[in-house]
Amino acid sequence: MMKNILELFSGIRWQDILDIGLNSYILFRLYALFRGTHVLRVIIWLALLWFVQRISVSLGLIVTSWAIQGITAMGALIIIVVFRNEIRNVLQARRFKSFLWGFSSKSPVTPVEIVAESIAELARRHIGALLVFPGKESLHDAVQNGISWRGQISKEMILSIFWPDNPVHDGAAVIQGQQVAEVGVILPLSYRKDLPSYYGTRHRAALGLAENTDALVVVVSEERGHVVVAKKGRMRMVNRQEELVEILRMHQGISDDAEERRKRENFRIGLAAFVCLIFITGVWFSFTRGQDVLVPMEVPIEFVNRASKMEIIDSSTSTVQLHLSGSASLMKSIRPEQIRVRLDLGSAGVGENRFTLSRENITLPPGIGIKTIKPQDIQVQVDVPLKKTLPVQVDWEGRLPDQLIMVKATPFPRNIEVVGPSQVVESLSAIYTKKVMLPDLQGSGTLEADLDLEPSSLKIAPGASRRVQIAYTIKEREN
Repeated sequence: MMKNILELFSGIRWQDILDIGLNSYILFRLYALFRGTHVLRVIIWLALLWFVQRISVSLGLIVTSWAIQGITAMGALIIIVVFRNEIRNVLQARRFKSFLWGFSSKSPVTPVEIVAESIAELARRHIGALLVFPGKESLHDAVQNGISWRGQISKEMILSIFWPDNPVHDGAAVIQGQQVAEVGVILPLSYRKDLPSYYGTRHRAALGLAENTDALVVVVSEERGHVVVAKKGRMRMVNRQEELVEILRMHQGISDDAEERRKRENFRIGLAAFVCLIFITGVWFSFTRGQDVLVPMEVPIEFVNRASKMEIIDSSTSTVQLHLSGSASLMKSIRPEQIRVRLDLGSAGVGENRFTLSRENITLPPGIGIKTIKPQDIQVQVDVPLKKTLPVQVDWEGRLPDQLIMVKATPFPRNIEVVGPSQVVESLSAIYTKKVMLPDLQGSGTLEADLDLEPSSLKIAPGASRRVQIAYTIKEREN
């Protein structure tokens, strides 16, 4: 199993590590910016749908894969259209630096003791009130007709807002941080049939907002002097001021065990970062390892580390056929110069040498594997080069007409210096031209002919020509 894991991670490039790290961080920043909102939940569902779609592709479920792909694309559009206000609030509330690092800064903490005391006073005086404490979700589409207030929270201010003679006392007051942000706000009504009959419009408005957002709404009954809180579509009565303080503190994420809460928060952040890394790594593997293709490629052999006095006389082949495997995206990006086949001739001796090619002889881009090497066995003949001056002989082919006779044939130059393996050069006594057809000759003259350099390891010395001129004399036979 460990071997399979090592093979899975083999060939990872630094570009791949950068790719995984960068996209993991982007995903983590999306979590940091949108956590606690409906946007993040939809993104998670889209990620799960994408995962199921990839599984469908691997199993060959064409229709299922197509349907999920369409749903995923539609979901991305839904995020932009339906949650545009939440996205706008997140983007507007942050500086550019906060997009790259850090988490959303805590809003100023609401003085819950002052608020609770004010609510208790309103209840004692039987003054109806409706106070909204927003959560992480935007209230933009849920409420209407609010009047901007921006007043510092105090007991006197809250009492004055809901005083019966105040024109805005019938609406809700929105509490944000240490300020009363808006007053006279109209909330959506709940149409539930199971509410007690003594619950009036204020209670239905509080429940209506709690059903549609994550806000906490506090209601003070004008008739009974009761205090009711609504959150997440539920309502409960609060009998003590201390209980209300605790509810408000919990809604804002404030608790006495600050150290424990900080540890839990750090754990959640660390877990989120780890999940993002695992998810992006899985995505990367699905693209790079899940769609491997096999590509043939012919690559020339580079002979290296040859002794300075040695020359390569001959080799069984100058190229090898490689069958390379890798992801389709990586295979498309391969350049010919990235693949090299090197054969070390450091141990080669005079004569024929046999070498076997292996993976160690081949340089490949990271992420690319080798399935086959053809041929694997290479024969290379090396020798010490030797220079020798040889006379030139014309290699005549055929016969002259019967009435003609060649009197004289002189090549120019008469001698040629050749270079080649010592074993070959030492065995030569002359060097011949290529075939010259005698039947084509009709009389005296000159012609040119190429030298026949066989074997191929035989070369003309620098400065010499491969062609020679032949002056010949032909006469008629005497009877």
